[in-house]
Amino acid sequence: MTLMAQVPKQITSSQEYAGQLDRIGNDLCEIALSNANDILWTFHLKQGQDTLRIHAPVFEVDGKNITAMVSTFNKKPTLQLRNGVIQYTFEGPILADPTIQLSILFRVAPDNPIIRFQYSLHTTGNHNLTKSEGKDNFTYCATSLKSFTNIKEIRLSEFNDKYHAYTLEEASVNNRHFEDDFSAMGPMIVFSDAEEQFLLAYEHGSQLPNRFLEFQFHPLRDVSLQAVKSNYLNNQPLNDEHSYETLWFEIGGAKGNQSALQKYYRDFMLHYITENMESRKPYIFYNSWGRQERDKNVSGSYLSSMNLATTLKEIDIAHQMGVDIFEIDAGWFSKTGDWQVNTSFFPDSLKQVKAKLDGYGMKLGLWFNPTVAAVDSKLLADNLSSVMSWKGEKSKPRLIWETKESVNLCLVSSYWESYADNLMDIIKKLGVTYIYWDGVGSYGCDDPNHFHGTSGNSEEERAESYAFQLPIYMSKVIDKVCKAYPNTIFDFDVTERDRCVGLQFLSSGKFFFINNGPYYANYDLAPEGKSPLKNGNTNIFVNPGPARGWFARSVLNYDQWIPSILLFAPYMSDEPKNSQTINIASLILGANGLWGELMKVSPEGIAYFNEVLGIYKQVKNDITESSLVKQGETGSSPEIYEKINEQTGKGVIVAFANVPGTYTYISQNKVAKDSWKNEGVQVSFDAKGRAVLQMTFDKSGAKMVFFGAKE
Repeated sequence: MTLMAQVPKQITSSQEYAGQLDRIGNDLCEIALSNANDILWTFHLKQGQDTLRIHAPVFEVDGKNITAMVSTFNKKPTLQLRNGVIQYTFEGPILADPTIQLSILFRVAPDNPIIRFQYSLHTTGNHNLTKSEGKDNFTYCATSLKSFTNIKEIRLSEFNDKYHAYTLEEASVNNRHFEDDFSAMGPMIVFSDAEEQFLLAYEHGSQLPNRFLEFQFHPLRDVSLQAVKSNYLNNQPLNDEHSYETLWFEIGGAKGNQSALQKYYRDFMLHYITENMESRKPYIFYNSWGRQERDKNVSGSYLSSMNLATTLKEIDIAHQMGVDIFEIDAGWFSKTGDWQVNTSFFPDSLKQVKAKLDGYGMKLGLWFNPTVAAVDSKLLADNLSSVMSWKGEKSKPRLIWETKESVNLCLVSSYWESYADNLMDIIKKLGVTYIYWDGVGSYGCDDPNHFHGTSGNSEEERAESYAFQLPIYMSKVIDKVCKAYPNTIFDFDVTERDRCVGLQFLSSGKFFFINNGPYYANYDLAPEGKSPLKNGNTNIFVNPGPARGWFARSVLNYDQWIPSILLFAPYMSDEPKNSQTINIASLILGANGLWGELMKVSPEGIAYFNEVLGIYKQVKNDITESSLVKQGETGSSPEIYEKINEQTGKGVIVAFANVPGTYTYISQNKVAKDSWKNEGVQVSFDAKGRAVLQMTFDKSGAKMVFFGAKE
């Protein structure tokens, strides 16, 4: 690749260099548009020396590779988003074919060096996006990595059956990968030298190894981000009625080591990737499914306690414990699609439930599957053309959690907007603010009459296009709803395989990340979906004690990049107190979820939750903002988590151990002097203001020390 001359360290608005057209940025970083040597734009840190020169994207149009270089950009008016981010838009005719316009959108935060960008193609002509060799042929960007000595792939969607959950993995990329034209799914790569760290990422979602995009490494130590499959359809029209938009991509950097870049990226995920800021707040959630599962094991029905009296009693207890959002799980409805309240369970259609929650300052959450509608629902009648089909057969009716039979509807069709409108009506009518989506797999539709292909495309291409576009359309629904109802939170259940896990959904909502962890089948103790127990319970880790946390806390490994507040996991309310302590200590690290049989918790147990969660809420924002410092693997002794805000010294240190004895820990960060601790902990401070903890365990348990909080 031909590279431009080094960009000066600082450039004022009156300065120019070869090929520069326009510049945008903030106090930390800068984008400079270019039209020289196939370099479309550059990125550099204001206080850095390295410059990333980003090659123009290449699209196959009408059977030809079109390099989207633009000689002159027209800068459109800027737009300020609800989260304070500024959106810049540049467009201009492509040199290789001036009938096609390239648009570039950059979204720049006021105080963060991570920038989102997106390309789109527009034309008044009549073109087609093509696959002359039978596969996708788009290259979104490319740059040289010659000056960087440390390169990593960051994977977010590797499913680990030991935990029955997705896991984050980092894999080094070295010379052999370049020499052998290795490709990596990502969705992120990180590369650095001795002074600076950079990242390049794409926002999508699929389970490894099912890749739709990939980073291709080349022998000259270049990297390109390329389409793999279904980023577009063969012969997809490009004309005055049909433009083409890419996914959103990310570029960023930081001075220092990788932890400096991770801190900026966590901040970006919390504050700037989305305008839907309610999903970033550290609420404590209660989910009724833990109780419903136990009901099923006893009575044979998930809905045996789904009634008004039980729900009102649980709300009272949840409030006393410190819960902020009360979610009623599957079965509250009489039928899907229209999502009418089952008045056999709730005769007043949840009015008393909502009134009680309002009186306590709590929020209502409800379970939904956005891809199903009851056979007699109005929503289905209005969207019959959007029923999913697979290999020529329309979706067949099936029961949804002991409610009316339903069929599957395709979100990658006109149905998406009907569903969004219907959901807004439900929000207005019922006052629900937390939407929990479940049951949405990555595949399911190859119909030729939706938005993911026609009869001119093969069944396989249509099926893959559905999978590619599904997370995009999920975000479209969320963003439309949240624009009208900005206090709405969307949570997407990714507790099973084949869910679209990645950065796309996190640009709109958050993940329900782990359920009960592994099943008996995961450990070869029963066939798939079966149990060795007489009651048929397929879950292993649902009893009091430390074991559940060994698996559920695996989600905290994401926190170095993805704030744990975006990765919900439920912990048990069950006594004895020692088990409650382990569960409370786990959930306050960011998963913030609670379930179980609240009405079986003693007054003392309820008061204990209230005490500790009350202390947590004094420093909850500090914990959310802070990067995780971890020592020890889950299940080891000790296993220590430090979540201290560097700016305030407030936060928490949590330790778990299974082997009795006394353990010492010195905090990495300076801490506030005010503190609250549970029994068995001695706190002192060293000369630099760090905490020195002496923690004594007489059995398996957890220790918590909150800093900056008082009783």
